[in-house]
Amino acid sequence: MNQKYFKLLPLFCLFVSLSFTAVGQTSLSSTDQALRYSIYARLGLKIIPIKLSDSSYKLQFVVEKIEENASLDNYQLSYTLLSSYEEKIQPEKKIKLGAAQLLADTERHWLFETTVEIPQSQGTAIAFLEAVDNRQKDAYTSHLDLKGLFVFDQPNFGVFYTNEVPFDQNYLTQGQSVLFKTSNGPSLFSFFYPSPSAVPFPPMETRLAEVPKEVAVENRGDFLANIPKTLTDEGYYFFQTDSTASTGLLLRTVHEAFPKVKDWSEMVDMVTYISTKKEHESLLLAQDKKKALDAYWLNLTRNEEVAKDLIRNYFKMIEFANILFTDYKEGWKTDRGMVYIVMGPPQEVNFFEDREVWSYAGIDDTSKIRFTFTRVKTILSPHFYTLNRSRAYQPIWFKNISQWRSGRMAF
Repeated sequence: MNQKYFKLLPLFCLFVSLSFTAVGQTSLSSTDQALRYSIYARLGLKIIPIKLSDSSYKLQFVVEKIEENASLDNYQLSYTLLSSYEEKIQPEKKIKLGAAQLLADTERHWLFETTVEIPQSQGTAIAFLEAVDNRQKDAYTSHLDLKGLFVFDQPNFGVFYTNEVPFDQNYLTQGQSVLFKTSNGPSLFSFFYPSPSAVPFPPMETRLAEVPKEVAVENRGDFLANIPKTLTDEGYYFFQTDSTASTGLLLRTVHEAFPKVKDWSEMVDMVTYISTKKEHESLLLAQDKKKALDAYWLNLTRNEEVAKDLIRNYFKMIEFANILFTDYKEGWKTDRGMVYIVMGPPQEVNFFEDREVWSYAGIDDTSKIRFTFTRVKTILSPHFYTLNRSRAYQPIWFKNISQWRSGRMAF
């Protein structure tokens, strides 16, 4: 073999080694987490914290099995702790989660659990969970701020399904029972907010949404922990072990059909994103909502089969938005839910301490369209985001709406 090649080989190996090190040691902010919003995801990951003391946290890693007959052997699971969104994720610091660490294996979930210590002096602490599919090497990820600028505190109690797996949904169906577990006293306090939630303005509407001067709240009193509890009213509840504390847990209660559409009236509300103002007002005033909607869909597509596909695809996106983005509002009414429905799942997703950024392909390979959702600090949720609106979104927004209205998915 050429002697010159042998002289260059060590240098080449060093270059390759450094390249792989650079690729492997990404930060949380540079990690693309688009797969968590994919409509084809095989897993759903969630980290649920319970504060045990000023420096100790129990982390519940709940892995939802979305694919049928999911096997743990097909995935490499691990977690790590970070002190910032810019800290490099060191492969050697990832702690593996496998069959030996499995706490529960149910029909729908794998459950792992660990306790971590965070110094009181540390201002930011982030838990990062990853599951790499051994078949396609897809990396499913999730993260959660244990401490940080947008976190008042973590709850010192947990919510569980009746099979005692941590409750990992963003919503609770009316009449469904859950179990609140705490070691910090025999009871919890509950507050109910019956206020209906409004549909957000489109991305190019820069005027501020109206904020109600007062928000109705009902003190539902205390109730015993460790006994299954059923929530009967539709709205959202806020639970605390101490009614004067700056932390608690939010649960949105929804109708029995959620995340799917409930009835014709709700369907009328949901088509607002792809309707003209006149069309939507006409639907709202219609006495026979089903008949009006049938005429609406057919008028858009001029073809019954295309109309059926449009209805199926549009409400499939509504369902995903409800699953992914429900907070105190139904997912389809949130800013992220609105963008998700009209634009489709983002092609890239990056999280920073103060924002979440979605990227879509532009008119060519060198351009991208980005939607930035600013994080808002609120006692109700440490994961509340609002869209940074701009008139610059108007062309792409109307283009996607036109595609929807012609019966074609815009993605």
